[in-house]
Amino acid sequence: MDLKTKLSILSDAAKYDASCSSSGSSRSNKSGGVGNAARNGICHSWSEDGRCISLLKILFTNNCIYDCAYCINRASNDKQRASFTPEEVIKLTINFYRRNYIEGLFLSSAVEKNPDYTMEQMLEVVKKLREEHKFNGYIHLKAIPGADSQLIQEAGTYADRMSVNIELPSNDGLQKLAPGKKKEDILKPMNMIGSKIVESKANRKKYNNAPQFVPAGQSPQLIVGATPEPDYQILRLSESLYQKMNLKRVYYSAYVPVNQDSNLPAIPKPPLLREHRLYQADWLLRFYGFSADELLNEGNPELDLDFDPKMDWALRNLDIFPIEINKAGYDTLLRIPGIGVRSAKKIISARQEKALNYQDLKKIGPALNRAKYFITCRGKYYGDFAFNPDSLRQKLKHKVGKQDKYTQLSLF
Repeated sequence: MDLKTKLSILSDAAKYDASCSSSGSSRSNKSGGVGNAARNGICHSWSEDGRCISLLKILFTNNCIYDCAYCINRASNDKQRASFTPEEVIKLTINFYRRNYIEGLFLSSAVEKNPDYTMEQMLEVVKKLREEHKFNGYIHLKAIPGADSQLIQEAGTYADRMSVNIELPSNDGLQKLAPGKKKEDILKPMNMIGSKIVESKANRKKYNNAPQFVPAGQSPQLIVGATPEPDYQILRLSESLYQKMNLKRVYYSAYVPVNQDSNLPAIPKPPLLREHRLYQADWLLRFYGFSADELLNEGNPELDLDFDPKMDWALRNLDIFPIEINKAGYDTLLRIPGIGVRSAKKIISARQEKALNYQDLKKIGPALNRAKYFITCRGKYYGDFAFNPDSLRQKLKHKVGKQDKYTQLSLF
């Protein structure tokens, strides 16, 4: 099979892998090297849901020993199979980079023969790229669950980012849809990578020349909608992983019905809006000081598809609103729909000069089409209907329904 055909097969096979991002690395070029992943040397191109589209994104192989019900590459599927050699991946990466097609490599893989064999092949790719070809561009590498820890640890010294697919939100779901995989095999490399990242950061504070280990962090992916776990369980899992595994971020991938299987849900299309809401809620966990238990609970386990998670939280906690914009602290400002991190900091800074009015807020730039229903400025309420907890949700739902139309970003 020629290289062009392999590329066609294995790039297509990689399209369901969402954990792909090239931000956060600072691997600058060296004399005689090729490529540059320094922050000031990369131009990102992003899809609407946050996926980076500027990397060569391929599987090393789609030959798989596992028969996961949700996966297009499951062993029982009758489909064209292919495998690269390490030299072929290296050739593609260098040639594409020199032509300015890509800024780096995203390399994942099905599990061929066994986890150690597959991880050894991927390690050979990144090691030769760095050491023999002096490639200093961005590399995101998938760690193979079940592979020897030494292989994964060595790979982490060459990759900018690593990730381990969580696959499904619960062990029950994993046993039902991916019986060949074990929860322990997934969590063990995640924990090791997280520990090594912490160790590397500590060493680099003491010694400037200490080696880096996965400098752009690790970012696992989990599939949403293939099993019945509610959003509350998914967010609690993500929150726990952020606290214990030193993650950069979690990627959520809406389940795509590509196989026929009695254990899979019968849905006409992927739950993309649910995926979008989970990303929004995840953002609140990471940057806005929310906890999973604030956003959802056992009695309210699903994110509202009509409102973004912060708006939904605000509508369920109207007793604290409206908030006076000139008195609220930074953490409180972040709780107001339409006010983000930048706007909150600007408001705090501007208040040192004078008490802000509504026109001042317009200049600062929060999303006042949402925020105005939850704030007062100098004691005045600027919503276009009275602040009435009983009717606010229904009226805002009508406004949001008329304004929000979610469509995929076109590349052309």
